[in-house]
Amino acid sequence: MELTGKQIVVTGGAGLIGSPLVEQLATDNDVIAVDDLSNGVRESVPEAATFVEGDLTNEAVVADIITDEIDIVFHLAAADKYVDTDNPRQQFEANSSMTHTILERMDEVGVTNIAFTSSCTVYGEAGEPTPESYGPLEPISVYGATKLGEEALLSVYGNTHDFTVWTFRFANIVGPRFGAGVVPDFVEKLDDDPESLTILGNGKQTKSYMHVTECVDAMCYVVEHADEPVNTYNLATQTTTDVDTIADIVSDEMGLDPEYSYTGGERGWEGDVSTVLLPIDKLLELGWKNELSSDESVRRVARELLAEL
Repeated sequence: MELTGKQIVVTGGAGLIGSPLVEQLATDNDVIAVDDLSNGVRESVPEAATFVEGDLTNEAVVADIITDEIDIVFHLAAADKYVDTDNPRQQFEANSSMTHTILERMDEVGVTNIAFTSSCTVYGEAGEPTPESYGPLEPISVYGATKLGEEALLSVYGNTHDFTVWTFRFANIVGPRFGAGVVPDFVEKLDDDPESLTILGNGKQTKSYMHVTECVDAMCYVVEHADEPVNTYNLATQTTTDVDTIADIVSDEMGLDPEYSYTGGERGWEGDVSTVLLPIDKLLELGWKNELSSDESVRRVARELLAEL
């Protein structure tokens, strides 16, 4: 699907990933960015887009923004996006209901294209590389179970309602926004106390970290080049970074040599998958190429965050 001259809705359009996605799409399309601002930042939405502040768990809000004039919905919004949520049942019900409501409204008005941001948490603790064909999918968090349930709903609409669905299973996406992940957490901690740094777990948790600009570019590329009823892609780098290395990179960029302490255990929190190996062969075979490794993504974000301090 060519992303030029289209009418596009981006849910979660003021978020870490949503706002740069809106910025990229708004150069050649009419974009409506919708966000309840519970996690999003209004100022991050470019002026070229139309912004709507609204709660997408409200059916009336969904009905207002998704009309028969819309060509595609990029669905990034979540009522609760945290793996270690305090309200797992509410998380599952609210996020699943939101996605189902959006799909029903799209079907009602004849909008049949949707891109959805899922997560590598759907794979659970596989302990081995997890290509898109990996199975069985056994999440270890309600967040992962919720994403898997939403993927199942999307599959129904792709296979029986003539929708075209693009589903993205994210690695850890990093960007220059405080309050959004381990890199800004370390920057803020070290800015407050340059002598010591507390690290959740044992520091050996290993995952792929992808810069948000490359994430957004990959999403748009897949939408423009993949055209099956259901298109599922891992989004990551080909390399991984452990948490100790993130601490080293941030400390290096800040010119510090702090003493590390650990909260202990293999996981940073309940439901945390300590090792994620997320191949992107399918994405590379489609023709997209990344420029940054996982370590380079972390370092770039550290520099961007430090420039904001």
